[in-house]
Amino acid sequence: MSWLVQPRLVNDPFSDPGVYLDFRYGRRAILFDLGDVGPLSTRELLRVSHVFVSHTHVDHMAGFDRLFRLCLHRPSPLTLIGPPGFAAQVEHRIRGFTWNLLDENSVDFRLRAMDYDGTVLTRAAEFRAREAFARRDVAPPEFPDGVAWSEDEFRIEAVALDHGIPSLAFALREVVQVNVWQGVLAEMDLSPGPWLNEAKRAVRLGLPDDHKVETPGGAGIHLGDLKGRALRIAPGQAVAYVTDAAPHWENRAKILALAHKANQLFIEAVFLERDRSLALAAHHLTAWEAGGIAREAGVRLMTPFHHSARYLSEPDALREEAFARFRVRERERVDA
Repeated sequence: MSWLVQPRLVNDPFSDPGVYLDFRYGRRAILFDLGDVGPLSTRELLRVSHVFVSHTHVDHMAGFDRLFRLCLHRPSPLTLIGPPGFAAQVEHRIRGFTWNLLDENSVDFRLRAMDYDGTVLTRAAEFRAREAFARRDVAPPEFPDGVAWSEDEFRIEAVALDHGIPSLAFALREVVQVNVWQGVLAEMDLSPGPWLNEAKRAVRLGLPDDHKVETPGGAGIHLGDLKGRALRIAPGQAVAYVTDAAPHWENRAKILALAHKANQLFIEAVFLERDRSLALAAHHLTAWEAGGIAREAGVRLMTPFHHSARYLSEPDALREEAFARFRVRERERVDA
């Protein structure tokens, strides 16, 4: 079964946080956080259509300049979503540059920046290259509560966590996974092609079984016939991203709901449990707590990251502590 996206950390666990979600099909990618993006190639960055920023501490936003510079000459827009006040901060960042060489003949690149308050998008601004990136206030898209972005294939759920300031956590959830039985397709005298993408889209949109799907040769086939024979439908992929969260019960409850049954959870593990006083003072999770959250949420895979540099002399300690807690239930089953 093939997943919608292939997620990976941008940097090693001791460096700037960030996850790159590469779409398997579509020449597209999404970023969770925008710290140092040096490890990403120009080609990889030019695939990025959306960036979801947890908050604007420098280690979560330092890569803005490189991404912005690379996108200046592409026609497709770049959308950035962050916590309250984010659009204004992006505007100030843009204003720090001189744009006298841009005019109506420039590539029509558009940057969109939006504020998300933990429930809905509250503000949006657009900056166009042909207008020397003057700010235009626009209406933000309307999505259900708890959704920061939504498309046919997936949605980005988000919650605001307490880090002394609001820090957003995100989860990409594929609406539904649709795979094709190639052998059955051949038995039906149907050839693979772009028409299958339209068939999959029809399934994700919940169109009725009598919906006609165009096929090569123009005969067409009812969606229900495809679903009953050549298409395999399963729950979609879920990838959650949690960073910079104080270790208290309110945050824990929000994270558990966001990451419930995720295929993969990227979660900060900043301090060891023996240094819990430091975690409380800095509003960060310990590795022990990260592992416990992942276990309780029932996630399939956990990737701990955002390690404090104080543990560079024992680089495996945080990971080992997180996985020791994550695997408690597995050991309990063995002991029973």
